[in-house]
Amino acid sequence: MSRAPSPWWASLILSEVHAPERLIVPLRAQEDVVLLRHRVREQAVGLTFSLLDQTKIVTAASELGRNAVTYGGGGEAVIEAARDGSRVGLVLTVTDHGPGIANVEDAMRAGFTTGTGLGLGLSGTRRLVDEFDLRSTVGEGTVVRIVRWK
Repeated sequence: MSRAPSPWWASLILSEVHAPERLIVPLRAQEDVVLLRHRVREQAVGLTFSLLDQTKIVTAASELGRNAVTYGGGGEAVIEAARDGSRVGLVLTVTDHGPGIANVEDAMRAGFTTGTGLGLGLSGTRRLVDEFDLRSTVGEGTVVRIVRWK
């Protein structure tokens, strides 16, 4: 029996982490972004993140979820608790199958926007987390994986 090939984004690796629990949140509408925020906060509280770290990871999750719904036509978020040696963290991977980002470098620049916003979303998200990886292929979609360590 042959295995199906891994999706293009499966090779995203930040830190080597062990994630004992995965929580998947579908992202189809703005209401799902509210649920994502709630689930991320629950996980951060469960991992005993400080209030500041909770706020940072929830804000980052909100931005990525909103982007997936607004620009990517929906997708899903995977929330994972992570351990790397003595460090404990929260990993969030947001995937969409939208049009992709034609110029990732521009998209990561503060002030860049394709909509009516301030253009602080992706660049601001990157500043809120310890690890940030964005992969996008035009016509296939975008995957953003972030990690916030406690």
